[in-house]
Amino acid sequence: MAPHATGPTINTVGSGVAYSSGLNTPDSELESIIPIHPTSVRQTAPITVHSENTRYTPEHIISKFSNRGADVVKGPNGELNVIPTVKPYEFQTEVKVQKTGLMMIGLGGNNGSTLCATILANRHGITWRTKSGLQTPNYIGSLLRASTVRLGTDPTTLKDVHVPISNILPMVHPNDLVLGGWDISGLPMDEAMVRAEVLDWDLQRQVMPLMKDLGKPLPSIYYPDFIAANQEARADNLISGSDKLAHLEHIRADIRKFKAEHDLDRVVVFWTANTERYSDIIAGVNDTADNLLAAIKDSHSEVSPSTVFAVASILENAPFVNGAPQNTFVPGVIDLAERHNSFIGGDDLKSGQTKLKSVLAEFLVNAGIKPLSIASYNHLGNNDGYNLSQEAQFKSKEISKSSVVDDMVESNRLLYKPPTASAVAAGSKVDKKAAKGEHPDHIVVIKYVPAVGDSKRAIDEYHSEILMGGRSTINIFNECEDSLLATPLILDLVILTELLTRIQYRPVTEQSGDFKPLYPVLSLLSYMLKAPLVKPGTDVVNSLNRQRNALETFLKACVGLEGSSDLLLETRIW
Repeated sequence: MAPHATGPTINTVGSGVAYSSGLNTPDSELESIIPIHPTSVRQTAPITVHSENTRYTPEHIISKFSNRGADVVKGPNGELNVIPTVKPYEFQTEVKVQKTGLMMIGLGGNNGSTLCATILANRHGITWRTKSGLQTPNYIGSLLRASTVRLGTDPTTLKDVHVPISNILPMVHPNDLVLGGWDISGLPMDEAMVRAEVLDWDLQRQVMPLMKDLGKPLPSIYYPDFIAANQEARADNLISGSDKLAHLEHIRADIRKFKAEHDLDRVVVFWTANTERYSDIIAGVNDTADNLLAAIKDSHSEVSPSTVFAVASILENAPFVNGAPQNTFVPGVIDLAERHNSFIGGDDLKSGQTKLKSVLAEFLVNAGIKPLSIASYNHLGNNDGYNLSQEAQFKSKEISKSSVVDDMVESNRLLYKPPTASAVAAGSKVDKKAAKGEHPDHIVVIKYVPAVGDSKRAIDEYHSEILMGGRSTINIFNECEDSLLATPLILDLVILTELLTRIQYRPVTEQSGDFKPLYPVLSLLSYMLKAPLVKPGTDVVNSLNRQRNALETFLKACVGLEGSSDLLLETRIW
């Protein structure tokens, strides 16, 4: 599969780049004077930190960072003894950005085809017309490309200085990603884009020759038991047979071939295919790395397609990110990733309703208001909705959506009663709800409505207790184009994943050893994910503010800067 096509003509006029496919609108001369959108511009003014904590070599940025926290010890009478802690670290970041390939499972779906068309339109400066006027390609919706971070204050003007997050450290520009992947549907990529019905037709018309040059997706794995039966009609591009070990080796060979053909330094594999049903966790089957590899060899029925792809990626040292809600990362996958020190991240893209829910739940609880119930209703008409219309696949989505308020509840036991000691001891084996303590009623409904296509409707009701037994109800109606929110999240996840493969760390001690890679489970990706995968035994953070602050603080730490402070002490003490 070709990574992309070079168009027949590329014209550069002023600060704008225009691409002519031979199918442009008659007013194409206007396109050549349209400037590149700010979210697509390449960094031209690098950031240099002048500090004893930061040094630069031709190969690396090396920084010192003090991780400040506190140990809290409960005394015999309930008193809390707080002991501040400071743990110094050094980070080492390779400055050379790797030539990166993105291989998507579900390449020909709504998200995959939209992402490819978006990158090609940006790469070639394709502009298009809608009833609102001339449109410029962009990466709006990307945290890295379209969001900024506060660096500090201009001493002359006393104004804050903000920069794009992507400028803090050297990162892959999305235009440079080499595109490829698999799909159970063999529809060529230009036709897949048309089938998705996501992008404006004038844009589709112009980007079509480039999409056509991408060819058709590689054959993929199809185990009918894991996705809805209504997807069978699409399954015409399959790796033959039922031998799961053979499938694993086939996928590994695909990754190696793609990397070699395009002379890549790094391949990131991303699951953006249909939601699978949950896999049963079975002792002796998928609970350890060795058992999982044996289960694949035996073609065990509880080994899902996504798990096969994850294992193949780990064995090829290709980071794997799961953008769907199923439990791809069974314990055996995490064990294998730890063994090979290969990066994994997931689960489920957090694009609309769940992102808003994490913000509103946090707002209410932090305001001392007690949500009693959160009821969410969704309907959409794309193929994702069609697949989710089957109960087993919906259950995967319901689970990923339902845990988003757990950490907010746990943070405030003034409002919510904690679980009893007996419930904690029994755990989920007896009563999962009791083991979590008092909790808001949380209902999620998803319905398939073909007429609305990719335009998803989300209706939420937040019913809360307020002062003296009063009640407050907030209702929200959210309409969004699903794939146009999801696509920039995929880009963020891939770009961040590539960056994290170039960052190493070491604790600063008298006997500091060599730098070593980060832990394989990339929980720093949490901002973009509904059900963030974290290191086993650690708590999941769903608070959107905490997720964003964690990422921002980490990126700053890698250049020797402290995290942002909103104290503004200089304006409050004199």
